[in-house]
Amino acid sequence: MGEYKKHWWVLFGVLLCTFTLLGLGGAEVYRSAPPIPQQFIDSQGNIIMTEDDILKGQSAWQTTGGMQLGSVLGHGAYQAPDWTADWLHRELVAWLNIRANEIYGKGYDALTSSEQAGLRQALKEEYRTSANDGTQIVVLSDTRIKAIHEVAPYYVKLYGNDPKYIKTRENFAMKNNTLPDLTAREHLANFYFWTAWIASTNRPGTDATFTNNWPHEPLIDNVPTAENFIWSVASVVFLIAGVGFLIWAWAFSKKEEEIKLAVPESDPLTKINLTPSQKALGKYGLLVVALFVLQVFLGGFVAHYTVEGHAFYGIAVADWLPYALVRTWHIQSALFWIATAFLAAGLFLTPIINGGKDPKFQKLGVDILWVALIIVCVGSFIAQFFALKHIMPAHLNFWFGHQGYEFIDLGRFWQILKFVGILLWLVLMARGWANGFKQKGDKNLLSIFVASVACVGLFYGSGLFYGERTNIAIMEYWRWWVVHLWVEGFFEVFATAAFAFIFYNLGLVRYKTATGATIISAALFLLGGVPGTFHHLYFTGTTTPIMAIGASFSALEVVPLVVLGYEAYEHWEKQHQAPWMDKLKWPILYFVAVSFWNMVGAGVFGFMLNPPLALFYIQGLNTTAVHAHAALFGVYGFLALGFVLLIVRYIRPNHLFDDGLMRLSFWALNAGLVLMIVTSLLPIGVYQAHASITEGLWYARSEGFLQQDFLVRLRWIRTIGDVVFIIGAMAVAWQVIKLVFAKTDDDNHHRNAPINR
Repeated sequence: MGEYKKHWWVLFGVLLCTFTLLGLGGAEVYRSAPPIPQQFIDSQGNIIMTEDDILKGQSAWQTTGGMQLGSVLGHGAYQAPDWTADWLHRELVAWLNIRANEIYGKGYDALTSSEQAGLRQALKEEYRTSANDGTQIVVLSDTRIKAIHEVAPYYVKLYGNDPKYIKTRENFAMKNNTLPDLTAREHLANFYFWTAWIASTNRPGTDATFTNNWPHEPLIDNVPTAENFIWSVASVVFLIAGVGFLIWAWAFSKKEEEIKLAVPESDPLTKINLTPSQKALGKYGLLVVALFVLQVFLGGFVAHYTVEGHAFYGIAVADWLPYALVRTWHIQSALFWIATAFLAAGLFLTPIINGGKDPKFQKLGVDILWVALIIVCVGSFIAQFFALKHIMPAHLNFWFGHQGYEFIDLGRFWQILKFVGILLWLVLMARGWANGFKQKGDKNLLSIFVASVACVGLFYGSGLFYGERTNIAIMEYWRWWVVHLWVEGFFEVFATAAFAFIFYNLGLVRYKTATGATIISAALFLLGGVPGTFHHLYFTGTTTPIMAIGASFSALEVVPLVVLGYEAYEHWEKQHQAPWMDKLKWPILYFVAVSFWNMVGAGVFGFMLNPPLALFYIQGLNTTAVHAHAALFGVYGFLALGFVLLIVRYIRPNHLFDDGLMRLSFWALNAGLVLMIVTSLLPIGVYQAHASITEGLWYARSEGFLQQDFLVRLRWIRTIGDVVFIIGAMAVAWQVIKLVFAKTDDDNHHRNAPINR
């Protein structure tokens, strides 16, 4: 540890405390997971549905694409309804009408306000106390059973081929006969009922439902709890305090300005001969941009489905390429190309760590890993097609087809293969570290880099800790270990360590500065990032302690992001520190974009969703998509492309970037992302938020609301941003292709002007 002992102890202390909280919170998630009753029965003891019926419904839901077609408990896609809120509202309305006709001989809407108030009170008492007599055998009233029987056929017919619902399916971007098997559709309805039951039934011993009163539903007073208000205020206080302490610590810890760093006259990395494994990374760049271009075209396809749910500019395609499948591929291709770029960055640095030479058989390992990535990507995509086409038998779906859980959609078999590929990458990296640690000199920077790589390699495995029939609240805990902790946590630390390692080896920062800043930055990111995982779980069936931890620490995630403007300036300045740095201008500008979008997409738009009170109303709306696009591409997308541009720059050292092409790519990608957000996603999300606050989530996601003419126009307007973004993607892809396939007789080749002069 040496002079960095204090830095390491801070990081160790943060990891100990935060993972203790994450583990204790996980135990609470398991303990308090919403029950799946063994039986729902009527007053005579007749069975209405069983636990097995509900779990079969969960499996049936997975075969439809799960979270890629509408959402459950607020998590998933945005075009179709949130099925939890939708079922709940339909059932409540059905109950009110049944009772109104039984008592008054007319429908609920025809009653006087006092008569309606009496029925609403009876409704609330029945629904909110449903679990008071036990959670294993639950007795349903005759009225509620009638309401269930009235509502269930809607979903059975909607997911089938009933011509009455063709237009509705089109508006929801559902293909006809989404779930062909009638029995599976009936089980699906049981699953949706159960999610509505936990969202309307008080947890025994409390006055809040299993989902902390989510979703907003005025008919049974599903409104924010007192704890929701308390921890929302606390999150804002912690944010202000965190920003204040960060600025205070930064200001008072500043020492007198150090002597100006003497930047090398030539690029130090060009003095190291490229190894065979580094030269082999060109095909990784090609794979990255191929998947990137595929992903953005799929994204445009998905966006178009929100205005033509069954067609693409009049061409009927939904039966073969339904919305759920295209959206799955859109998200999975993004994860594949971003991960591939990160793997390539690590593999490029390995020979440098190893003293400028390849470990034995390193190129072979690099080649095998590249082939494995293609097999997993293509294989999982084909399997998902067969799964959602229902060609694959339903009992094989979870393992080989589609898990149904957003971001971890690929079947468990393919998920395991992907994890094996990541472990292979970890082994290839580790072979370089072994020799690196034997070299003389300080090893603290190498240690934090190695630790970040190990975490990236290992924590993806957390997505294997749930199964097909795992309670959805427990599944969400592990899913967010991957989506939040693996991607937003350890990828962030890996990127910081990689930046420090690269800039130090380029001679642009002092070793002491790079090492100290990286260790402390890791501590800051993980302080909020690890327990902040729980802010995704406020309403998935967890208790108040989970909300408290998630709200408090997720606010701290934003704190280090407030200084990213200065980081962006530092990245920008690096290109002016030496003439040879001009050759790295475009990778550095992409890193500048990372800092900007980290502050805006992850910071501003992320905190927009963090307080429990805000998320109570806007979870599952287009406001979530704002954060998702700005953070996933704005941060990790630009970072991945920056890594690829840096790699191809060095494996083709005598070739220059095409400034016109790169300028087009950089500004089109940024402008396209801004246009997507400000012309479509954000205004639609804000308008939905108003509807959710005033009427309920069911209305903000309903067919009648989303098909209003001006909202449809806003979704059409998004096409402008999509086209601009696609142009940027094509430009950067073409630049990478040109460099990878560049020949020595190319006009862009400067035989007498090597890159380091």
